[in-house]
Amino acid sequence: MEITRRLFVTLSAVASAGHLLGQGVAPRSVKPQAKPAPSGKPFDAHFVDVAAAAGLTAPVIYGRADSKDYILEATGCGCAFIDYDNDGWIDVFLLSGTKIEGAPPEATNRLYKNNRDGTFTDVTERAGLRYAGWAAGVCVGDYNNDGFEDLFCTYFGQNKLYRNNGDGTFTDVTKDAGLLNENPRWGAGCTFVDYNRDGHLDLFVSNYLQFDLKHVPKPGANSNCNWKGVPVECGPRGLPPAYHSLYRNNGDGTFTDVSREAGISELRESYGMTAVAADFNEDGWPDIYVACDSTPSLLLMNSGKGTFSEEGVLRGVALSEDGMEQAGMGVGIGDYDLDGHLDIFKTHFAEDTNGLYHNDGKGNFEDLTRSAKIGVETRYICWGAGMIDLDNDGLPDLFMTTGNVYPQIEKTLPQYANKGPRVVFRNLGNGTFEELIEEAGPGIAAAHCSRGCAFGDFDNDGDVDILIVNLSEPPSLLRNDMRGNHHWLKVKLIGTKSNRSAIGARVVVHYGTKKQAQEVLSQSSFYSSNDPRLHFGLGTETSADVEIRWPSGLQEKLRGISADQLLVVKEGAGIQPAAGWSKKS
Repeated sequence: MEITRRLFVTLSAVASAGHLLGQGVAPRSVKPQAKPAPSGKPFDAHFVDVAAAAGLTAPVIYGRADSKDYILEATGCGCAFIDYDNDGWIDVFLLSGTKIEGAPPEATNRLYKNNRDGTFTDVTERAGLRYAGWAAGVCVGDYNNDGFEDLFCTYFGQNKLYRNNGDGTFTDVTKDAGLLNENPRWGAGCTFVDYNRDGHLDLFVSNYLQFDLKHVPKPGANSNCNWKGVPVECGPRGLPPAYHSLYRNNGDGTFTDVSREAGISELRESYGMTAVAADFNEDGWPDIYVACDSTPSLLLMNSGKGTFSEEGVLRGVALSEDGMEQAGMGVGIGDYDLDGHLDIFKTHFAEDTNGLYHNDGKGNFEDLTRSAKIGVETRYICWGAGMIDLDNDGLPDLFMTTGNVYPQIEKTLPQYANKGPRVVFRNLGNGTFEELIEEAGPGIAAAHCSRGCAFGDFDNDGDVDILIVNLSEPPSLLRNDMRGNHHWLKVKLIGTKSNRSAIGARVVVHYGTKKQAQEVLSQSSFYSSNDPRLHFGLGTETSADVEIRWPSGLQEKLRGISADQLLVVKEGAGIQPAAGWSKKS
C-alpha cells in the first residue's frame, strides 16, 4: 500500500497517542462546522413514536436513571427486528440491563410478537427468553440452518446463544454449543459471519474491557473518573482493555474457539464495541469492522485462508482525519454515494464529529466527514447509527440516536443534557447531507437517553421504521408515515449452499441511472440487528434490475423487477412467494 502524506501523519499520531493518558473517554474537542442554509427540499419521511399504542410499554432497565457510579451502568444495550416465527411480519426483541443493587422485576430481555395490526404481544415468558443481567449486544442468524433465526446475546459475565426451536420457543444452548467462558468477560459487539464460506455461520465477539466491581475506582478517584471537573464513573481509559474472539461453527451445533489460529487473540489493546461483518474490499470474503471506544477502531481483513489481519489505520477507518482516537460506538453501513461500494458511518462522543468514511471499492477509505457536512453536529453523545433510505428517494440517509453517559452532569453543566433528540442527515445527492430534527417528525425531535436502534418495516407498508432502546423508560417505535409517491423494493434472500440467513450476500440494485449496494448483516447500528429484508428506495423509478452475489460465490441477475414489492429469492431456485406480505396472510 502506498504511504501517502495523510497516512504518514496518521501513523505518527498513533505512535504518539498514548491512549492510557487523559480523561476516561477520548477527548477530541472539535468545533462544529458552520451549518449551510436549508436546502428547501421537502423530506417525505415523517416519524411518530407509536410504542405505547403498539404495546411496547415495559421500561429498559440499565442502572440508576439519575446517576451512574460505574461504566457498567452507562453503556446500555441494543435491540433487534427479527421474524422469529417466519410469518412474514417483523417481531421485536429488546435487551435489558439490571441494577447494581439487584434486579427489579421488570429487568429482563423481552420478545414481542407482531400482531399484524400495528400492535405487539409480549411473549417473553412463553418463548423462554426471560433473563436479567447486564446485556449489551444482540446478533441474529440461523446458525444451524434449520430455517429459523437464532439469537446470540452478549453480556457482562456470560454470553448466551438461544436456539430457535421453530415452535415459538427458544432454548439456551450456550453450554452445549461450547460457548461458555471460563471466567467472566464483558461481551460487547457480536456478529454471525461465515468467514470460511462453508455454509455455516461462525461467530465473532468483541469484548469491551476487563471489569471487576470490587476493584474499579469510584467516581472522581482519578483523571479517568472526571469529566469537565465533575466526578463521573471511571473508564474506559484507565481500565484494562479486553481481547476479542472468533468461534468457528463445526456444523453440528457446536463452535470451536479459533481466535488464536485466526490472529484475533493478538488484538489486546482496544475497547471493542459494535461489530459488523461485510466484504469491504469486494474479494468475496467477509471482513469485520469493530468500532472501538477511545482506541483505534479495527478493520479485520479476511485473507480467505482462515486468518485475519488488522488494517484499520492503513485503510483509513481507525482514527479521525487528523489522526485522533475517538469514542467509537455505533456503525452504519451502506452505499451513500451510489457507486456500488459499502461506506461506513460511525458515531462518537460529544464535542466530536461523527465519522463518514468513503470506500474506494478496494477497502481503502477516505474520511469525508467535513466535506459531507456531517461535522455541523457535535453536541451529543451518539450511539445507534444507520445508513438507510428513510424517504425512498433512492439516496441513503444517515440516522443516529443520542444520550448522555453522565446523567448527573446536567445539574452542574445544563448544556450537557442527559436526554437528546434523534438526528437525521438527509442525503442531498451531491455528496453532502442536511441535518434534520424537527423537520423529520415528533419522533425524531423527542428527547430520550437512547442507545441501540434497529431499522425495519414492522407494518409492511414499504418504508423504514425505527426501533430504539431508551434507558430507564420504554423503547421508542418510530413509525414512518411516508408522504409523496416514491417507489421502493425490498429483497429477502434464502440461502441453500450458502448459510440459510444469507448473511454476507451482496445485492446491487440498478434503478434508472443509479445503482446501490447493500449486504445482509447480522449486527450494525449500536449492538443491534436490523430487519434482514434489504430495503431500497427507488425514487420515481417503477422497476429495477437486481444482482445478487451469494456467499457461496453464485451470482444471479434478475431483470425488470416491478417496484413496490417484497422480492424473495432462494439461492439457485429463483423468485419465491412473499409469504406474509399481504395483511390478509
